[in-house]
Amino acid sequence: MRRRRSSNGVGSLTAVTKPTTPTPFALDDLDRQIIDLWREEPRIGVLETSRRLQVARGTVQARIDRMLQAGVIAGFGPELDLGRLGFSVLGFTTIEVAQGRTDEVIAHLETIPFVLEAHSIAGQGDLLVRIGATTNEELMAVLQQILQSPAVDRAATAIALANHIAYRTAPLIKQLTSGD
Repeated sequence: MRRRRSSNGVGSLTAVTKPTTPTPFALDDLDRQIIDLWREEPRIGVLETSRRLQVARGTVQARIDRMLQAGVIAGFGPELDLGRLGFSVLGFTTIEVAQGRTDEVIAHLETIPFVLEAHSIAGQGDLLVRIGATTNEELMAVLQQILQSPAVDRAATAIALANHIAYRTAPLIKQLTSGD
């Protein structure tokens, strides 16, 4: 419980809500096979998936619907290579936010098209932001734009030189369904 002071100066107790972690979704081997197949061939379709996995089309559709409903499958959009689109500079910026102003900073970041992701973090800094840019000069301009928020106390940036392991989920999915 946390004591909150009201406008009349009298304190009252209010419950502090704790964030909840969602219950993990239980993937089985068929779910993993569907995910693996769709990762390898994203345009395959339900009918071809059922044929290749030798299960009923309705079963495949039900599994996909269940994973969509649970939020396990988050989207079907194309995976883009930003480098091929001219965004060859990738920066990771750690932002220190003024106390209690994280929402303000996030709202500011959402207005900057070069900001690809933003995560709350523990440790050094409060937010970790992934930025795509065409040049180092453009990255610097984006950083200056981020620093324009009065809620940003400090920022530190590292520039990625090479991508050795692209974003992946397959090893985790395999680990979940292997029973180890």
